[in-house]
This record gives sequence, structure tokens and C-alpha cells, in this order.
Amino acid sequence: MPVITCIDDLKRIYERRVPRMFYDYAESGSWSEQTFRENTTDFSDIYLRQRVAVDMDGRSTASQMVGQDVSMPVGLAPVGLTGMQHADGEIKAARAAERFGVPFTLSTMSICSIEDVAENTNKPFWMQVYTLKDDDFMQRLFDRAKDAKCSAAMITVDLQVLGQRHKDLKNGLSAPPKLTAKSMANMMTKVQWGLGMLGTKRRFFGNIVGHAKGVSDPSSLTDWTASAFDPSLDWNRIREFRKMWDGPLIIKGIMDPRDAHEALNVGADAIIVSNHGGRQLDGALSAIRALPAIMDAVGDKIEVHLDSGIRSGQDVLKALSLGARGTYVGRAFVYGLGAMGEAGVTRALEILHKELDVSMALCGRTDVKTLDRDILMIPEGFEGRWQS
Repeated sequence: MPVITCIDDLKRIYERRVPRMFYDYAESGSWSEQTFRENTTDFSDIYLRQRVAVDMDGRSTASQMVGQDVSMPVGLAPVGLTGMQHADGEIKAARAAERFGVPFTLSTMSICSIEDVAENTNKPFWMQVYTLKDDDFMQRLFDRAKDAKCSAAMITVDLQVLGQRHKDLKNGLSAPPKLTAKSMANMMTKVQWGLGMLGTKRRFFGNIVGHAKGVSDPSSLTDWTASAFDPSLDWNRIREFRKMWDGPLIIKGIMDPRDAHEALNVGADAIIVSNHGGRQLDGALSAIRALPAIMDAVGDKIEVHLDSGIRSGQDVLKALSLGARGTYVGRAFVYGLGAMGEAGVTRALEILHKELDVSMALCGRTDVKTLDRDILMIPEGFEGRWQS
């Protein structure tokens, strides 16, 4: 067993063990991938202020996200196709999150269904939904989430049209994967992955097949997916979705203070500053650069979280110190899942927690709820100086 000390160690194992099309699906952004890269690299522009001779005993990373107690303010973000990264991947990630005491968010485009995850876990998880045209499907999706005792719903609002991801097109990404000569040759080298997939019945989009109108089998899924997303989405439409769900609601995909105000007005309980991991609008600001202006606009009125680019506990520390009440990791937990299954997700969470805890202590703080900008050294112009 290799010595695993950081998220990058898991990433290297993940790359060896998972078919290329699924590795590329996780490790890519849209168009030139500028935003995908800067989501991560922009964290390094912020420095931490070291303090000494401070009592560092009794540290706590415990907090709350949307009223839910968490062992640290880091949730597992919704990631589509997680069950193709490792057999029954959503179930395994949800179990790891449950044991660690952090939220798991199931994607609408998951391989394991809402019911699959509910049957294999003991505590409530969160459900992510897209803004689709079909009201009947949307209402039933929310109802299924209620029946599964999901404790929050998350609406993703930045996928009205799909940003082009070159690698996915070149790889012919699908679930189940398209069996081209190239993809088959690559899969034959991923023996452990293949044995896992042969041993599970879950290989399709479990929340869609058999639930969406006209999608009774995988062959009818492609046409439905192509027409399901709603390019005419507006805030009135989001108000309609709010009426379909009476529990805590999180809106994901906010990058502008004006949209943050709109999310507040539709009755959201929290918003997530996110650019979809750099997979939608390439050339947009990184999430961490967008966060301060949104905090200034609505941070005293609504719970603000951050997603996109987090690869370490120090990234988490910086986001929280800029005001975020919660953070999310997608790729970081997927690396662990693809590398080592459920144990790999647990290892990723352990790494993030240790980095957060130790770095917080060396900044002179003992409670994650007391973090603020005083522990940061932020360069002038970090948020950008733009012409009006």
C-alpha cells in the first residue's frame, strides 16, 4: 500500500485505475480550460498569516451547514457519473461521508438512484436537481427525495446550455461507456475497475431510466437528455421549483452579486459560489476570486458556500476565512473513490481534515467558526480591477 499524504497521491492512483474517459470526465474543463485551471491556482495567491505562542489545545472543526451539524464544513459536491468511477460509487461515497459526519450530495445524473443510496445509508443526504423542462419529472424527483428523507435540495442553475468539454466529445463519454476499439483497449488495462462493474447491476443513470417520460431503457436516454435542459430558465421558473420543495434549499452556480440577490429573493436558504468546476463558462473568474464580492453583497443575509477548485484543507481554510460558511469538494473525493473505493473517499476526507486542522492551528485559531480575514494576506486587486 503506498503512503498517501495528500490529494495528489490519490489522483495519481486514480489515473492508473480508472478508464481514461472517466478520468478525463473528472479532470477537464470547457474550451481552453482557463477557468478550470485558475479555480485551483488562484488559491495560491492568498497567503496565510502565521501566529505563535497561542494555546492550540482543544481545536474544533465542527460547524453547521444549512442547519446540519458537520464534523468540518466540507460537503461532497454532486458529481454526475460517480458510479462509473467505481462500481456503486455514489453509495460508497455517501457511506464514507456519513461516517465522517459531512454532507453527501447526490447528482440527478448519478448512476445509483436516490432509492439505492437511501437503502444503503442510515442518515439523510442531500439531493441535487437540474432545472429541467418536464414539470412532472421535476415534481416526482423532489417527491422521491422527500420519500428518501433527503434533508436538503440543491438546485444547479448554471447548466441551461452545456459548455463544450473537448475531452468528453473525443472520448465518446456515456453511461454505459461506448465500446470503441480505443476505449475497449484502455478498459482492458483497468482490471480491478472492470471486475467491479461486472459485479454490479448499476450501470445506467438510475434517477432517469424508468422515471423520466419515454425513458424506459438506456437506448432512449440520449434523446431525452438532449432535450431535457431548459434554456428559457429564469428566476420565476426557479420560484416554481421552490414551491415543489418545502425543505432547506441551496442554489448552486452563483458567480455574480446580482444573481446572489435574486437567489435570496426566491427563498433560498444558502447559495454556492461555483462555476461548475470550470466546466461551463470558460474565461469566468475562479470561484475564490468571485467569493468576496458576493460576501459583501449578501453575506449577512444568507448562508454562502463555495465550490470549485478546492484540493486541500488549506483551500478550505482560505474560503472559510473569506466568509464562506461551507465548502464542497468534487474532484478531490472522486480521486479517492476511483483510487480505493469507499476507503479512498474516507482517506480524502481525512487528508482535508488534517490539513484544515493543522493549518488553522498554525494561524493561531482553535475553532473553525472564528475564522476571518485576519489570518489571510490577500494581494491588492485579488478580486480584480475591471473597467465599468
